[in-house]
Amino acid sequence: MTANNRTATIKRKTKETDIELTLDLDGAGKVSADTGVGFLDHMLDHLGKHSLSDITVKATGDVEVDDHHTTEDVAICLGEALAKALGDKAGICRYGWASVPMEDALANVALDLSGRPAVVFNVPFVGEKIGTFDVQLIEEFLRRFAATAGMNLHVNVPYGANDHHIAEAIFKSVAQSLRTAKSDDPARAGEVPSTKGTL
Repeated sequence: MTANNRTATIKRKTKETDIELTLDLDGAGKVSADTGVGFLDHMLDHLGKHSLSDITVKATGDVEVDDHHTTEDVAICLGEALAKALGDKAGICRYGWASVPMEDALANVALDLSGRPAVVFNVPFVGEKIGTFDVQLIEEFLRRFAATAGMNLHVNVPYGANDHHIAEAIFKSVAQSLRTAKSDDPARAGEVPSTKGTL
């Protein structure tokens, strides 16, 4: 079984951002996100809620420039927190996948908490913005999250007409996949799920 206290707090301060983030992998899906980027807060809420992870994040950043640095650095902190909270990954399922519809959109996600980051992102966004949020930042967030978490992440959206629905389907599908991957696998009896003996 995995450790009872799978939590981590990450602090990151640069000339562009100042962030403190806490992640509890065995939470109830409670999220308190205050990043200064409303759409990012909304997506983090989905990520925590549907992965049954508690996320608390307070961030200030140079949003007067744009949302890029805050979005990127929150993703870095979240990935670092995930890697730290998972520990040696003994006894977890490791893999997760989900297909999540959101009205007109469908997102298919598969992930592997392998320690080897890689991202495949096939998403046909319709426009360039969701409100004031650049749709490019969704891919940027997921790439930084996967890189620092040591995650292999594949995101495929075969169709969707509304960019907000597409983004929401993606984050819900990532969350559902993570919920499975981080879960205890009773059949493993606490063993690391790898032929190498380590992840």
